[in-house]
Amino acid sequence: MALTEKTRLGYILKNEAAREILIRRLPSLQSVPPHIQSLMKSLTLEKAYAFHQEELGQPNWVAETIAELAGVTSHYDDTQPEPEILPSADYEPSSVPLASASLRSPNEAEQWGIYEIELKGPSHGNPYTDVSLAAEFRSGSKTVRMAGFYDGDGVYRIRFMPDVQGSWSFRTVSNARSLSGIEGAFRVLPPSRGNHGPVRVKDTYHFAYEDGTSYIPVGTTCYAWTHQGEELEEQTLETLKASPFNKMRMCVFPKSYLFNQNEPVHYPFEGSLEQGWDFTRLNPVYFRHLENRIADLGKLGIEADLILFHAYDRWGYSEMSPAADDRYLRYITARLSAYRNVWWSLANEYDLLWNKESADWERFAEIVTENDPARHLISNHNCFAFYDFSKPWVTHCSIQRVDVYKTSEATTEWREKWKKPIVIDECAYEGDIDQGWGNITGEEMTRRFWEGAVRGGYVGHGETYLNPEEVLWWSKGGKLTGTSPDRIAFLRRITEESPGGVLNPLPSDWDAPCAGVKDEYYLYYFGFNQPRFRNFSRKPGTKYGVEVIDTWNMTIDRLPGTYEGSFRIELPGKPFMAVRLTKVE
Repeated sequence: MALTEKTRLGYILKNEAAREILIRRLPSLQSVPPHIQSLMKSLTLEKAYAFHQEELGQPNWVAETIAELAGVTSHYDDTQPEPEILPSADYEPSSVPLASASLRSPNEAEQWGIYEIELKGPSHGNPYTDVSLAAEFRSGSKTVRMAGFYDGDGVYRIRFMPDVQGSWSFRTVSNARSLSGIEGAFRVLPPSRGNHGPVRVKDTYHFAYEDGTSYIPVGTTCYAWTHQGEELEEQTLETLKASPFNKMRMCVFPKSYLFNQNEPVHYPFEGSLEQGWDFTRLNPVYFRHLENRIADLGKLGIEADLILFHAYDRWGYSEMSPAADDRYLRYITARLSAYRNVWWSLANEYDLLWNKESADWERFAEIVTENDPARHLISNHNCFAFYDFSKPWVTHCSIQRVDVYKTSEATTEWREKWKKPIVIDECAYEGDIDQGWGNITGEEMTRRFWEGAVRGGYVGHGETYLNPEEVLWWSKGGKLTGTSPDRIAFLRRITEESPGGVLNPLPSDWDAPCAGVKDEYYLYYFGFNQPRFRNFSRKPGTKYGVEVIDTWNMTIDRLPGTYEGSFRIELPGKPFMAVRLTKVE
């Protein structure tokens, strides 16, 4: 690929000679803090100049830099791609009997539970790349193919989430003779209490479990909570148990960032940071720990919104080869897609991963969706530029704010643009650190939740309060100390009480958004405004009960009598108030 002003710095920095030139022409690269190195690598030459124009001063900096770099190499990324490793047809000799591996599998499973086949088979060579394994599951005319995975020590597993009750059978397929042709049968029983199935999109903009039970996503973020050790992870689960949150954004890979410099307990691949990683050999201990924590969340009724890639990385997992990326994705979908409480997020801030282009993200989406017969929800989260949420594989819009102040206020606009659920996973965090994304008040966090809700969307929480241990919820979990979670729980209750358990935007006054059902139910929110009264005009002949809601103090004051036509409601003249009108039969 030829060097242009659109070339990202990450590609240039891979070439040692080009790196020396770029650092000489952009000296501040040498002092970039580790937590924003990924941001710098994702910048194009022209954007890097725009960001550092005052430092550089030279109007022709981009052109001159390209000319000097061209003297080193005219093609900045001519590295040969890693070849795909294909399983061999003769992995086991013909002397090995077909279907001779030992089998363990239960006779029963519950609908939307995990049915697991365990096979004890060969371990020579590299089973992660040398062996392909899958099973075809059948019930009546329904057939589902599910890939298996190697779990170390000669153990192979195939996990399947049956979505239909009744009789099922299976037959394995593998290039390893001992693993191929193994058959079995089982019966799928009704789901146990609390098992409503995976979450699906409902009515274009909302969500429900597979059995039709309403699901209102009330999310929080703990990026690296599964990498903190037993004591802190258990504390996080105890905190979640008492919280209103039913969705957790979390990374598969460990994270290197502000307030998160500790090493993880386990690593996802064999090897070490010092000696390098073998990206062809995954570490089963790492992934067992991850899946156990996903199961722990499931017991609490919490969806695990799994972030598959992110750029805040000092181990090299964000810069693997395309072949390694693809192997990892096939492995993790085979391993985790049978868990009903999994969502897929291709990335946190996909546009900061400098070595991944649009074609890569589309390939990743194809790999995940093709290897996930459970059809879990899937999206791709942004830093600067929204992903193209119109892509057919995208189930919902996972959004980070792109304006410092205006986020939730754009929810209705985004609904109309993409015709999909709007989930503002990152509206900023309640806290007091030195970063603008992590020091809004509890009042402002609560306001953003309400602004998004009455516009028909869903806003996510995070918390970044400083403490001597540097255990910040948004990254490591632990304890919640902020003031917004109780108010978010109150909003969740208000939403659940609304018709159908959802809020849809209605035509609103210019200064106050409104949600509800026309001529039946209206919920007005006044945000940081503080009116002393409000005049309402409704259709004559329809009577309404009126409630004044203090969203911060979490009180609901039902006014005596009923109201119809045009009427005035007295208000306390303070911010964060709402008014609810409910039709009286």
